[in-house]
Amino acid sequence: MANYKLYCMGESGNAYKVALMLDLCRLSWEAVWVDFFHGETRAPEFRSKLNEQGEVPVLEHGGKRLSQSGVILDYLAEITGKFGAKSEDERREIWRWILFDNHKFTANLATLRYLVQFAKTGETPVTEFLRARAINAMKIVDHHLGDKPFIIGERATIADLSMVGYLYYGDELTVPLGGFVNIERWMDRVKALPGWKHPYDVMPRKPGKAAS
Repeated sequence: MANYKLYCMGESGNAYKVALMLDLCRLSWEAVWVDFFHGETRAPEFRSKLNEQGEVPVLEHGGKRLSQSGVILDYLAEITGKFGAKSEDERREIWRWILFDNHKFTANLATLRYLVQFAKTGETPVTEFLRARAINAMKIVDHHLGDKPFIIGERATIADLSMVGYLYYGDELTVPLGGFVNIERWMDRVKALPGWKHPYDVMPRKPGKAAS
């Protein structure tokens, strides 16, 4: 029986951040598919039993139920001793980038992807606004990675797993990655970590198991 249960779906970059951490740490876990596109996260049962915020991911472990990817990553780093901070200064730097990710990086990339890829809105002033904000955020990250292999320095941490989560969806983002050389190299370094898998290979997109 798996030690961890992750409520997720293959299309969720935020859930992928956690799934990737679980795999990189070689933890025994089970993916439970959530039917987001048919309103499962908005249902009273989901909100009362799993997450009142109506979102995935949700992680269950040892009698705990956690939501919000950054919180879950921090929890897993603490209990495994992997991809976490080695000093208070590192801890603050990790959270500085996770908060940036949630506010400006993932926030814009994910919303833009949802509108264009899933809601099929086409190009609108809203998507143009989000794409501009996403590109500006990517410029910041690309510049930051100009003199270091990972977000806080020489090793990967949960800051990297948080920030890179949506980037592996490629063309679905409708934001060109080709001009951001440092980001592309960083993505390759994370991809080279033992246990890495593409989001659609590690989480299901329908009832049943993810592709292998």
